[in-house]
Amino acid sequence: MATTGDGDKGPWNKETKEKFETKSRSEWLDPCQEAAERSIRCLNRNGGDRKLCTDYFQAYRDCKKEWIEKRRLERRKEGKFF
Repeated sequence: MATTGDGDKGPWNKETKEKFETKSRSEWLDPCQEAAERSIRCLNRNGGDRKLCTDYFQAYRDCKKEWIEKRRLERRKEGKFF
């Protein structure tokens, strides 16, 4: 689950940034993978009933939103626009 602030527990922390910047272009890295896996497990556990897993879906969306926003701000600071 995503945390707020600049702590090391969020999806875009120092460790994740380093992994992301050193990975090959063909490699996939999702710092919110844990939240995604929880969503899938919830769906499997509940027979695909999405209504029972809304909290897990929201946690994933929040994580992704935080990750993308932090990444965007860092790229802006570095002068990169894409």
